[in-house]
Amino acid sequence: MNAKRKIEIGMVYSVKVAGSFLPVRIDKSLGHGRYEGVAMPTGKTVKTCTDAVKGDGETLEQWKAKQVPKQHDVPAPLPAAKDEKPKTKEKKDRKPSGLDAAVAVLAEAGKPMNCGDMVARMLETGLWKTNGKTPAATIYAAIITEIAKKGDKSRFRKVDRGQFELTEIAKEIK
Repeated sequence: MNAKRKIEIGMVYSVKVAGSFLPVRIDKSLGHGRYEGVAMPTGKTVKTCTDAVKGDGETLEQWKAKQVPKQHDVPAPLPAAKDEKPKTKEKKDRKPSGLDAAVAVLAEAGKPMNCGDMVARMLETGLWKTNGKTPAATIYAAIITEIAKKGDKSRFRKVDRGQFELTEIAKEIK
């Protein structure tokens, strides 16, 4: 502990809080090298010790002045050419996810299926590729998760033990 270090009340210091350095305005001394202050980004009260404080400190006004972006720091927008269209990212043709492939297989079958049969059909038609050791368990977990998260808006419905079918929402999308 650095006993000669002087921390001034009302100044903003860089303080290590939960592993990261944050700007903290020191509001009061708690004695024995401990202080209480307000973390500037969040407004939460924090307690710290002298060892966690870095730098010489600055006034609140100095700290606020640093936070305002300077005119030369903000890049000016580039002028667009007259005939040039704005550039947009083109969507790449992506492979369907395991759930998208399961929707396609269930739509084609038109009847409830278990995950093992769905995965076998997805792999033999090339709709989905995986190097996983238990692809049926992966698809099962993904379907159950979608049902749990989306509820009535899910694309799948469990009709029997291990058997799934498409909901009306999924049939409308297809």
